[in-house]
Amino acid sequence: MSKRKNNGFKKRPNKQFKNQNRQAGTGKQSQGKKIATTEVTCQGLTSEGKGIVQWDGKQLEVEQLLPGEKAEVTIYKKGRFFNAEIKRLINFSDDRARQPKKYDDECGGCQIQHMTYEAQTRFKQKVVDDLMKPFGKPEPIITMDHPYDYRNKNVMTFGLNKKRQIISGLYAPNSHRIIPMMGSIIHDPKADEIIQTVTDLAKSFKLQPYNEDTGQGFLRHVMVKVGKKSGEIMVVIVAASPMFKGKKNFVKALRKDHPEISTILLNINQRNDSMVLGDQEKVLFGKGTIIDTLCGLEFEISAKSFYQINPVQTEKLYNEAIEMAGLIGKEKVVDAYCGIGTIGLVASKKAGKVIGVELNNDAVRDAIRNSKRNGIQNARFYQADAGEYMTQLAAQGENIDVVFLDPPRSGSDEAFLSSLVKLKPSRVVYISCNPETQARDLKYLTKKGYEVKRMQPVDMFPQTSHIESIALLTKQS
Repeated sequence: MSKRKNNGFKKRPNKQFKNQNRQAGTGKQSQGKKIATTEVTCQGLTSEGKGIVQWDGKQLEVEQLLPGEKAEVTIYKKGRFFNAEIKRLINFSDDRARQPKKYDDECGGCQIQHMTYEAQTRFKQKVVDDLMKPFGKPEPIITMDHPYDYRNKNVMTFGLNKKRQIISGLYAPNSHRIIPMMGSIIHDPKADEIIQTVTDLAKSFKLQPYNEDTGQGFLRHVMVKVGKKSGEIMVVIVAASPMFKGKKNFVKALRKDHPEISTILLNINQRNDSMVLGDQEKVLFGKGTIIDTLCGLEFEISAKSFYQINPVQTEKLYNEAIEMAGLIGKEKVVDAYCGIGTIGLVASKKAGKVIGVELNNDAVRDAIRNSKRNGIQNARFYQADAGEYMTQLAAQGENIDVVFLDPPRSGSDEAFLSSLVKLKPSRVVYISCNPETQARDLKYLTKKGYEVKRMQPVDMFPQTSHIESIALLTKQS
């Protein structure tokens, strides 16, 4: 657990306390019609880290309110629904953290940054314990020594403020309003510096932000990827058009301020949806990719590559998952939802044979390339639906010892789980970024002849309400 000092707010208010009161409601636009202002006391937390209060016989959720704290809140009504926002904090929990940096939390990304890390750990442990109670008691959550600055990929969007000045930031929750941001407590600091330099250069080079309503403008986003171990840095300028006037001088100016940049790309996105990257890409400087090391293996990362956001905790997660699998060098392993093959390639060092299956063809190409880069001979990767592929393996009578699965937040569907049951692996290692859907899927598997042996939560995303969870299941005889 972090040894960071608990800087919870005490009784005597200070300047930062006043700022917190002013920003406590996150500055969002009205959530409905204002109907009341009242004092409430927080009675507990939701699984998303929101405070639970009672008002007029109703249970309401309040962002950034901690158990035991009293606050003056504004009550809003929208349709049949009520919600509340903090207007003023009256007393403070010892679990309330003083933020290490003066960053606005309006974007909603760091939902629980107002908690000390010790409080975050207790909160996440309780969420997993409650969800997994039908299957046993999970192990203590694996925490992060420095729960800040960990993200290796930062993306900011460009727009104009009311004064028609170029700004970069993140969208406010449930809107397309851009919140100007200098950075975040979970971003890589160097990446934030580079994004600010790009924003300043956009002003001096008169690169007009893209307007989604009119379809006019050039600059849409900037994405920075950092190799946490290699130190290599990629900068991707996402534009609505390939016509980048002054691009040579822009690149020269950016590299002058940040000579540590390894490669710069121009990505052309002419889509009208929420996707950040388009299909076209031009390398403006460097080789177009960066390298980073994870669990002793080198991975080549492109602009579109999926790579774990927090590599420090990913190594702990993968080491724990592979230990659960009990590999001794002879096993046949399937890595379902394999992405660019990270866990499959790491597991290949202890397995007999690894089969990676992934629907995304670009990710499969990355997996094959990374397999060759590391000289791995016992791993093969296939572009296919993982459930259908496992059904085929079962029909062929293939004997699979271990299946790793790491599905999206929605979990696995019944078609996939039924194919897993047909394949009959002796061990299943289920890695989840959403313990709620994991618990649902474990319920299905335990009804189909599997038993949950171990559960291990991992804090992959400090300052947020997200939790990673690993479960080991074994086939009952």
